[in-house]
Amino acid sequence: MSQTKSDHWSSESYQKSASFVPKLATKILQWLDPRPDDIVLDIGCGDGVLDLKIAEILSQGSGRIYGTDSSPAMIKAAEKTAQGLGVTQCTFEVVDALDIARTSSIEKASFSKAFSNAAMHWILTCPQSRKEDFFAGVRDALVPGGIFAFEMGGLGNVSEMRAGLLMGVARRVGMQKALQADPWFFPDEKWATEIMEQTVGGWKVERVEREWRPTPADEGGVEGWVKLMGKRFFEVVPEEEREDCINEVVEVLTEVCRNPSGGFTFGYVRLRVLARKL
Repeated sequence: MSQTKSDHWSSESYQKSASFVPKLATKILQWLDPRPDDIVLDIGCGDGVLDLKIAEILSQGSGRIYGTDSSPAMIKAAEKTAQGLGVTQCTFEVVDALDIARTSSIEKASFSKAFSNAAMHWILTCPQSRKEDFFAGVRDALVPGGIFAFEMGGLGNVSEMRAGLLMGVARRVGMQKALQADPWFFPDEKWATEIMEQTVGGWKVERVEREWRPTPADEGGVEGWVKLMGKRFFEVVPEEEREDCINEVVEVLTEVCRNPSGGFTFGYVRLRVLARKL
C-alpha cells in the first residue's frame, strides 16, 4: 500500500457524476460469472457497489470477495455501506494495485477469480515494468485455472474529454507538462493480449473485445465529470489560473457533448478481457 499518493476521490462526487460506471458493468459481470463458492479479488473496487452485488451470489455458498482500492475515502464508503446492510461476505482494504505481489494480506494462489471494472486505465499509467508487475501479481494471486475478468477504458475512450482537458491545460503549462498530468492509459485488444500471454506469460486470453459505448452524463453533467475525472490535470495549473482553466474546458466540452435530443453524452470505449491462469 502506498502512503504517499494523494486521494483524488470522493464517494459523494462519484455518486453524482459517475454512478453510471458500476451500473453499466453488466457484461463484464457476466464474463466473471461469480459462483456461490468463489473467492474473488476485486482490484479498484471504488465504493463497493459491485462487490455488494457479487456478495448476493456468494451468500448462497462459502464464497467471499476481497475489495481493494488505493483510495481511503472509497474504501471507507464501501465498508460503511457493507456494515449498514449487514453484508459479511465482503472485506475491504486500501491497497496499491501495483503492489499486489507484495501485499501480505493477499496470499498467493488464494483466489479463484479476479475482477476489475473501470479502474485499470488509472492503475496502468506507470512504466512498462510496473505494468508487468501488475499482471504478474494478479496471476500469482489466482489458483491454477483461475480467471481474471476486467473492463477498462480502451483505445479512443472519452477522446473528446481528453482532448479538451489537454488543450486547456497545455495552453497554460505546455503540452509536455499536461501530458505528464494525464492520468489515463487506454490500450487496445492487441496490447492486452500480448502483455498477458507473451510479455508476462502464464495467461491465456479467452475473450477480448473493444466496444464503443456512448454514455449519457450523470446528474453532475459535464462540469461534474470534468471536475471529478479531470482533477489531476488541473493540479499542474497554477492556482490563480485554475478556475479559469476549468471553466474554459467545461464550456468547450458542454458544447461538444451536447445531445440535440437533450442532455449530454460522453464517448466511452470499453476494453473487456477474460483471461485464465495457466
